Amino acid sequence: MGSGVTRYLAANHPEQLYGIHLTDIGIIRDLIASSDQGTLSEEERQYKNKASAWMAQEGGYMSIQSTRPQTLAYGLSDSPVGLAGWMTEKFRSWSDCNGDLAQKFSEDELLTHIMVYWVTNTIGSTAHMYYDNAHSLPPIGYIEVPTGLALFPADILLPPKEWAMRNLNVTRWTSMPRGGHFTALEEPELFADDIRAFFRPFRTKSW
Repeated sequence: MGSGVTRYLAANHPEQLYGIHLTDIGIIRDLIASSDQGTLSEEERQYKNKASAWMAQEGGYMSIQSTRPQTLAYGLSDSPVGLAGWMTEKFRSWSDCNGDLAQKFSEDELLTHIMVYWVTNTIGSTAHMYYDNAHSLPPIGYIEVPTGLALFPADILLPPKEWAMRNLNVTRWTSMPRGGHFTALEEPELFADDIRAFFRPFRTKSW
């Protein structure tokens, strides 16, 4: 969600931003939907195939949250065990933990995230965001704002570099040595260092 908000800010209000720093650019649906393989590069074809397989194997959460979010919300809001299972499965699948959550997260960290949703009863509104996004968001055009991309190897569907270069003004591209989808939680120092490196030239110019 943070990546989407940031990209829409850059697309709609570029004059307000020095630059944007991202760790992903979302699922590239126009590549997945492309029917003409001949117009795609090898890297883009690989992305399309990998994305299609990922959607079939991992995209169930997205399908139900973007079509029947309230049905899911009743169950997850009624059962703390159900909520914990729903959330920890994603921490395990999307992080660079090799199937062992304890490699990347403490029990306190996992329980804190679960409790935030439980005590505020906000898993429903979280699920509804997927429905709203699927039914209301317009496409994003070329992003002119200088963009830093820090890609972590175990994250979901790493974008083809040439696609990113065509659609964003990428001025910094970093391939991280480790880490997954939960970048700031998994590898905070790598994440913070790349943000500092990307924005340092803008800070110098602004003074």
